[in-house]
Amino acid sequence: MAAAQAGDRSAYEGLLRDCIPFIEMVARRQGVPLDRIDDVVQETLLTIHRARQTYDPGRSFTAWLRTIAQRRAIDGLRRHGRTALREIHAPLAYDNYADPGGDLGEGAERADGAARVGRAVDTLPARQREAVQHIAVQGLSLREAASATGRTAGALKVNLHRALKTLRAHLGGEG
Repeated sequence: MAAAQAGDRSAYEGLLRDCIPFIEMVARRQGVPLDRIDDVVQETLLTIHRARQTYDPGRSFTAWLRTIAQRRAIDGLRRHGRTALREIHAPLAYDNYADPGGDLGEGAERADGAARVGRAVDTLPARQREAVQHIAVQGLSLREAASATGRTAGALKVNLHRALKTLRAHLGGEG
């Protein structure tokens, strides 16, 4: 570590590589689950990198490293404990429950209803059908529809009202 502090890049890379088995051992002894040991190793190596200038070459490097590894292991266990309180790992649970908004029959009914409305609109007189197409289907304002059709806004309004009345009667009072 003293050579790494002095700027020897290869010594620093070798030091970090050699620390990994030691950090893994410390993490296992702290009770870190096997699937979280790599996280502790990464966090410890980052801490070593950030705090490398605080190491005193006159003291034991192993003790310094052990302290950092133990603290990162404890941090990982705490983080896992907080997460475990809020989250449940159940990958099959999602597949076992139906989507409450995904009623397949509802989608088919909606498509059937749209087809019925479309057929009913086709039976309307031309001017009423034109008013429905421009205002209700395309979403144009009265002014825009009047401009597109060359008719007055009042005439379109009357035709739309009559068309909706006819459609309600034809569809049996449905919306």
